[in-house]
Amino acid sequence: MASRDRRSVARREGRPARGIAGASLFLALGMGTVMAFGADPPPAARESRKAPAPLFRDPVHDGAADPTLVWHREEKRWWMLYTNRRADADSETGVKWVHGSDIGLASTADGGLTWDYRGIARGLEFEGEGSRNTFWAPEVVFHKGVYHAFISYVRGVPQTWEGTRDILHYTSTDLLDWKLARNVVPGSIDACVHRLPDGRWRMWFKNEQGKIRGTVRDSDDLYTWRPARAGMPEPRPGQGEGPDVMYWKGAFWMLKDTWKGLAVFRSPDAERWERTGTILDRPGRRHGDGAVGSHPGLVTIDDETAWIFYFVHQPGPEPASRHSWIQVAPLGYDGKTLTCDRDADFNFVLREPRPEFLPEHPPAPPVRWESGREAQPVTGVS
Repeated sequence: MASRDRRSVARREGRPARGIAGASLFLALGMGTVMAFGADPPPAARESRKAPAPLFRDPVHDGAADPTLVWHREEKRWWMLYTNRRADADSETGVKWVHGSDIGLASTADGGLTWDYRGIARGLEFEGEGSRNTFWAPEVVFHKGVYHAFISYVRGVPQTWEGTRDILHYTSTDLLDWKLARNVVPGSIDACVHRLPDGRWRMWFKNEQGKIRGTVRDSDDLYTWRPARAGMPEPRPGQGEGPDVMYWKGAFWMLKDTWKGLAVFRSPDAERWERTGTILDRPGRRHGDGAVGSHPGLVTIDDETAWIFYFVHQPGPEPASRHSWIQVAPLGYDGKTLTCDRDADFNFVLREPRPEFLPEHPPAPPVRWESGREAQPVTGVS
């Protein structure tokens, strides 16, 4: 039990915690800052807030990946859910170390500078006592007092990429304890969910095994999903994975991991997409940021502020390269596409988001948009 206590806090520089004294200091600071960072932090805090690099390292296995950020309504702070890869399983061959993973949890009480490791999501296993399965790539939205998670599930702990693929729907009221609702997308992984202007929910995903048709589904209630008429850009499994979508600067944006950086797509309505660029396709200079960015998690705070969270594999031969760390960088907009300079000096303040910029909020009405030109509002849309 003492070893778990020593690992319970991820420290300022993202290194695994190494003592109870660090945990006590963090809790003392957190109690004094949680309310301040639920709203805008004081001016002094905004002036000199350099993001740690790495932002976060998993203190158990050191293999944090696939981050998604969620605003906790009761705690008034940001939580991170992530794939807790077993990067320290050095003796395991093949890709067994990628499997058997839990969903890790962390939260920040000071606007993102330090992260408190909160353990793993409880209740995901559903096949009986003693079962050991694989959980990847959490996606979470909040609706009517309930958090809804869409998590990739692989049965067992296989040594190869062969195995089941399903997206399971779980619900929770606190982000800690989860209940299985149903299997919503057979044969697929990497769900991304966002609200549409008409109030429907849309899910994009990687269809790996072809058990169903298409890569997009729609829902009115987050429980029952039906095939959508729209498609995902570059939908074949070999073209990318880990999509994430946000609505910002009057348009929908999708980022997909192509294993050579993140492809950027833009759409006026989440129906028609155009590829507008690539970001994080070159190694960064910050500590632990020396490879391409992988599997993004997007956060919009307001019309001027958006962040991208991503994971980076660390250099070296196997098994050292299995270790992966979470980084953060600001997103920009040049009038045509998203931009991201991961090496730039930037102040990092993870503030409470304006409600209309959360993924569960229906965006503004659709816009009239032509490739390469600025969007123009469409009037008369109800």
